[in-house]
Amino acid sequence: MSATLLAEEMGFYHEALKEAKKGLAEGGIPIGAVLVYEHKIIGRGHNRRIQKGSAILHGEMDAFENAGRLPAKIYQHCTLYTTLSPCAMCSGTSMLYNIPRIIIGENINFKGDEVLLASRGVQLIILQDQQTIQMMANFIKENPMLWNEDIGVYPST
Repeated sequence: MSATLLAEEMGFYHEALKEAKKGLAEGGIPIGAVLVYEHKIIGRGHNRRIQKGSAILHGEMDAFENAGRLPAKIYQHCTLYTTLSPCAMCSGTSMLYNIPRIIIGENINFKGDEVLLASRGVQLIILQDQQTIQMMANFIKENPMLWNEDIGVYPST
């Protein structure tokens, strides 16, 4: 579903985009996310798998981690803003904590588990933000091995 966001919501999306750019500047994969509760960012992050040598620090996972330990009732009223369609791991975490709404920057370069999220009642808003699409396309073209590693795709031998 594509939608027009309110100015405040676009501001939150731009914070996720800033996180993605930060990750790229650090030599990582340009995916960023922010977790918002009651009109405030409570967690922000970017993909730091390369920077931290981590198996799981996708942008969304980093945002959840940086939000810290919270009561379940908080998560149930959050919106997750992410620059890229969430993978199985990030979708699973969102479902585990009953995140009701996810704003996605783009799903052209990668379409994650949107069908599963929607089947669980998660409202998905896909922006198809041209800046985000181009940033990811450039990264994938210039770093295909890193990208494939990040999404769990390995070339056959």
